[in-house]
Amino acid sequence: MNEKNAGGARQRSVEIVVPVHNEAHVLADSVGRLHAYLEASFPFPFRITIADNASTDATWEAALALADRLPHVHAVHLDAKGRGRALKHVWSRSTADVVAYMDVDLSTGLEGFLPLVAPLLSGHSDLAVGSRLHRQADVVRGAKREFVSRSYNLLLKLGLAARFSDAQCGFKAVRADVFRALAPRIEDTAWFFDTELLVLAQRNGLRIHEVPVDWVDDPDSRVDIVRTAVDDLKGMGRMLRATAGRRVLVTGVPRRTRRAWTPAAAAPQTTTAPLPQGIKDMEYAS
Repeated sequence: MNEKNAGGARQRSVEIVVPVHNEAHVLADSVGRLHAYLEASFPFPFRITIADNASTDATWEAALALADRLPHVHAVHLDAKGRGRALKHVWSRSTADVVAYMDVDLSTGLEGFLPLVAPLLSGHSDLAVGSRLHRQADVVRGAKREFVSRSYNLLLKLGLAARFSDAQCGFKAVRADVFRALAPRIEDTAWFFDTELLVLAQRNGLRIHEVPVDWVDDPDSRVDIVRTAVDDLKGMGRMLRATAGRRVLVTGVPRRTRRAWTPAAAAPQTTTAPLPQGIKDMEYAS
């Protein structure tokens, strides 16, 4: 995935993870659209990784077919469910400079992807999040989901002093070296993973960039709102206790400098090798 420009310098690269569970009915269309968009308009080397978490339908077969057909698409399989588990698995092993993810329904407009990752590639910021609650966001969704989202983010502000506006938008990116430093402290394997990552980043003085997004609610979404809300409240309580005990402070987090970030100098050593050329269907256990 690492390529060189005309001057011989290595170009910074991005890996986009699409976590999926029983999404065979929409996977080919969504990944096909994402791949076509990035090939046509994204100016950096990229890789799309479909992360199948324990699907019981034909999702894994569809993912392998896409990996065989499209040049920048790869697929991994995990034996246990959890969006956070899938992201942590792939991001921790990535050889890209910036890792990102988006929901398979592509509810967020793809025009927001370059503004999302550009501040990380330039060294301006450490994490970037799409925000549906930004005053310049253009959002279409039902009143119930709007109320739940605003209530949850208000609780984060009151309880954890969060300075980011939208913790759960499925459109995020982080410098890979920063994520590897924070990853051992992230405990959640499901929906609270996003919030935990952002709170850890804020507590450790990292810069979080927010991008207003165009977002259209997916009427086919199967997220259990009540169960997710309960799990998130439990996660908030755990983060409050961790904050009180100063367990959120992480040593060795890479820091931005006044000049542009240089991944070759900043990234820690890793024992994980890139996938061999042509190997797209490697299966990983969780």
